[in-house]
Amino acid sequence: MRNSFRQSMAWLHAWSGLVVGWVLFAVFVTGTASYYRPEISRWMRPELAAAAEPDVAALARAAERGAAFLAEHAGDATGWSIGMPRADFPLIELYWRSRPGPPTGHALLDPETGAPAAVRDTRGGDFLYRFHFELSLPPLWGRWVVGACAMVMLVALLSGIVTHRRIFADFFTFRRDKSAQRGWLDAHNVAGVLGLPFHLMITYTGLATLMFLYMPWGMDAAFRGDRQRYFAESGQVLPPADPVGQPGQLPPLGPFVQRAVAEVTEPLDRITVTHPRDAAATVLAIFEEPHGLSHVHPQISFAAATGAIRARSVTPGPAARTQAVMVGLHEAHFAGTALRALFFLSGLLGCATVATGLVLWTVARAPKGRGSRALGLRAVDALNVGTIAGLPGAIACYLVANRLLPVDLADRAVWEMRLFFTGWLLIAATALLRPQERRWTEAFAAVTALYLAVPIADFLFPGRPAIASDAMFLGFDAAMLAVAAVFAYAATCRTRRPLEMRWPIGRPVSTLRNEPLSRSR
Repeated sequence: MRNSFRQSMAWLHAWSGLVVGWVLFAVFVTGTASYYRPEISRWMRPELAAAAEPDVAALARAAERGAAFLAEHAGDATGWSIGMPRADFPLIELYWRSRPGPPTGHALLDPETGAPAAVRDTRGGDFLYRFHFELSLPPLWGRWVVGACAMVMLVALLSGIVTHRRIFADFFTFRRDKSAQRGWLDAHNVAGVLGLPFHLMITYTGLATLMFLYMPWGMDAAFRGDRQRYFAESGQVLPPADPVGQPGQLPPLGPFVQRAVAEVTEPLDRITVTHPRDAAATVLAIFEEPHGLSHVHPQISFAAATGAIRARSVTPGPAARTQAVMVGLHEAHFAGTALRALFFLSGLLGCATVATGLVLWTVARAPKGRGSRALGLRAVDALNVGTIAGLPGAIACYLVANRLLPVDLADRAVWEMRLFFTGWLLIAATALLRPQERRWTEAFAAVTALYLAVPIADFLFPGRPAIASDAMFLGFDAAMLAVAAVFAYAATCRTRRPLEMRWPIGRPVSTLRNEPLSRSR
């Protein structure tokens, strides 16, 4: 323990933030971008033309065309998923699986012809969304790592509240020109205090979203390890019938779609078929969640052989609905245009809080002389550059690759992701090799060039005349120019104030080791 409780909390806040700060920055950046996941996916498939919302007949035809394709190409699969076309994504999206775990196949169909759609292979915004909570690791490993970092983030937030004795005064204090450390400290305080309610909400609800992965013991004890029964009884899923081992013929799915849509007012999201070749095949209609905080999808289950309704989803109980509200708050599907923009800006504040905290950690510990400790701090500084500049640069590489890679390239989506990590690795490696006083400026300049390349590549794209009048594309390119301007300004600031990224010659004004962040001054 330190000399006082607040000093102990300051020590805990500083070191817990550093240990997971690099991962948390990646989680915040990709999670913030995911608020505009549909727009990112739409931009990355410029071949898609705007379409009207499909009617019931169009949905029924889409289901039958999807089933026909799956019967031909995935007849031995144990489960099919047919995503319905919608105005912002006018394609039939198919998944199938032959074993437990992630889907084993994926296809996009033209809803008018049922043939494979002539669109580029890309993960779009879904890659950033899944990176947000899986880090491109095997799903369970990635979620455990992100969950552990989120728990440390919650500890850092609570310890930061205790540490900041002048938390409200710090919100109105920003002394950029007094000293490097003081400027970073005030920037960290302003970003942290301004976004504090959002930071607490998004961290806690993120943990609650995957609570059954992290703490399954109560559910396992109450339901004797049968987790599927818990989700069924709580109204979150409708389990399929067990296969009977006898062959069966799947009837047309159109009538199932028409009956389901007639009973539920929400838009139909997808149709799933379990054991499509078995006599006990189950057809499940899953609808989009009603507008509101609760993230619960209405569902209707049919027996494929007879067409009888097996079950309807029920209203979740208080505990299940509370957890569904936590998921809804985290994902913000309920948010309209203005509220979604507010969530996005709050996410940017989270990015700024983590980034300024990482930089402050090194600036506050700038050594008086040289030695192994100085070498370690320089390594931390280089890792900060590789994360704070490298990850945004990697996203720009991902977007540029979407326009420059050949449309017919095999495994094109995989190559986009490879270039994402390649760009990130190059920026991080360059930061390690460059002189300390130049690495930030050069990294920010490189990121600026990459984001300028995004609208340029979009403008030079051969299909540009067809999308030039689309406001979404124009707005997306304008946003990329705005990001480029931010990094250009950051690079300019580093050029004008180079001492901020060097170790001060004398003793630091104060350090996080011996002075609470909010000590009176």
